[in-house]
Amino acid sequence: MNTQNSNYRYKAGFFGGKFIPLHKGHALCISVALALCETVHVLLFINGDDELNILQHNHKLPKGYLSVENRVKQLEKLIGDNPRIKLHVIDVMQCKNADGTEDWDAETPLVLEACGDFQAVFSSEPSYDEYFKRAYPWAEHIIVDAKREKYPISATMIRDMTPEEAAAWII
Repeated sequence: MNTQNSNYRYKAGFFGGKFIPLHKGHALCISVALALCETVHVLLFINGDDELNILQHNHKLPKGYLSVENRVKQLEKLIGDNPRIKLHVIDVMQCKNADGTEDWDAETPLVLEACGDFQAVFSSEPSYDEYFKRAYPWAEHIIVDAKREKYPISATMIRDMTPEEAAAWII
């Protein structure tokens, strides 16, 4: 718990993802984190196996829309000049298992280096709980809209939409 004199439950928390693409569900997680944390670290993970597979397949969004550069611009636009949000780009290219898949345990030190001390981890995925408890046992895993009731969307669904359809969901 936060021991500082503030109106926030936690001194710091983080929310991370690939943001392929950034959408309203991601914005909801960031907004919940802002309501609870004095400082929110937003982590953009790049060069993971999921991302590389996604970018190799055809999708209906404009060429370059899912690039790292564009995702950083989208996040910067969403964050604006909010001094309580810190954006970090974390390259996980070297964090691989023998079979080439991402090794989240190898990524843990990179998260710790980027965020420093934090007390909360935000996601919309209950399945991440086991990893978060192992990697960050001191931090509370706060699950935001797990059933996707507020924004019934996923990045996978958006990538399969036409640009016109996707416009309703993306940031």
